[in-house]
Amino acid sequence: MSTIKTTKIDLLLAQVDAQKSTLDKRRPLSQEQLTQIKRIYDVDLTYNSNAIEGSTMTFNETKLVLNEGLTIGGKRLSEHLEIINHKDAIDFVEEISTRSGVSLRDIKDIHYLVLKGIDNPYAGKFRDKPVGVRQSDGDIYHFTAPLLIDEAMNQFIANLDVDTQHPILKAAKAHYDFVTIHPFIDGNGRTARLLMNLILLQNGYPPAIIRVKNRADYILSLEQAQNKGELAGFYEVVALAVNESIEGYIVMLDMEVK
Repeated sequence: MSTIKTTKIDLLLAQVDAQKSTLDKRRPLSQEQLTQIKRIYDVDLTYNSNAIEGSTMTFNETKLVLNEGLTIGGKRLSEHLEIINHKDAIDFVEEISTRSGVSLRDIKDIHYLVLKGIDNPYAGKFRDKPVGVRQSDGDIYHFTAPLLIDEAMNQFIANLDVDTQHPILKAAKAHYDFVTIHPFIDGNGRTARLLMNLILLQNGYPPAIIRVKNRADYILSLEQAQNKGELAGFYEVVALAVNESIEGYIVMLDMEVK
């Protein structure tokens, strides 16, 4: 009689889904609850995603820009735009999450919102230059060549359409595949995380926040996946982030959070 080995990620996904069942019992949420949670998560998502990419805006400064419309002295215009743009992109992702599937147009629109006013010539447009990144071991990882991006992204969409993995694994794999292609000249990380959250929202999960304090583990797990084809570490990073978000939702439903 054969046995099926239970992996660490299987156990983690079971834990997340148990938490999700608890959250689902609280649904549907009231408009007041939805508004409160969105206000908090818009700031949290925006701050952490931008900070991972090097923004010097603090959490409280991000909150002031989004909620009060203030300009922060000594900060670059581009950093203010990154905050406003990311919030616009979140709103768009939430809007299109009510339908199934993801299109190339969706991805280009998300990227356009991320980069508008910062790099208009490349906002929403695939890159026409080769790019690479220096990894933690000092080696350069070369992303997809410009002439192959259209083909690679069409295959990316086709793979998404037939991916029947657990929704969290599907969302994480989409993030990994996207940043490995690296179709845009800039803004790939933010777009990848928004795309990942689009897939999570489409499947009834709250958005995953990859926190800047976990940046090292996040980047290293991506490198290991790209260099060794081992995605388990990256899957774990994403699943833990989803679980934290579900726990946060439940806490906020039980108390008034400012």
